[in-house]
Amino acid sequence: MTLLFSFKIKGMILGSEMFLNNFAAEQQFMCNIRSILLILSFFFLFLSAGAQSSASDTGHVEIVQDYKIKELVAKHVEINSKAKLKGYRIKIHFGADKTKASEIKAKFISKFPEIPAYGPVYDQPNFTIKVGDYRTKLEAYKYLKEVQAEFSAAFIVIDEIELPRID
Repeated sequence: MTLLFSFKIKGMILGSEMFLNNFAAEQQFMCNIRSILLILSFFFLFLSAGAQSSASDTGHVEIVQDYKIKELVAKHVEINSKAKLKGYRIKIHFGADKTKASEIKAKFISKFPEIPAYGPVYDQPNFTIKVGDYRTKLEAYKYLKEVQAEFSAAFIVIDEIELPRID
């Protein structure tokens, strides 16, 4: 009986050693697979990063679109370039003499070249000169004080103003 028992124990030990050897071999195999996958992932990562940098170096973007889109954008720009906005202007002159109105406009432009001047416009029975494009009455009032130093009869009027230019 002891002999049989010793064979069983030896068999169990040999079986467990084989199991441990197989387990160690599987662990080694899995470690090798992980290493290979890690190396391949780094390879593809650097390969894709290189592809992105070379594409961004060219600086060329091609847009493919229908010709009708270009026409619609042009029409949109044309319509909106004529658009007027309700706002305020400063009226610096109104009178029956067109040449005097033109002289006052020239004088204004020489004194305030940064403010746009409009006119002379004939509003029966007078020619008027209006200046500026102001969205709020407060903004117009600020410039009114500057303009009244030269043109004492100036006052604020509600008008359709030009949209500000975006450069």
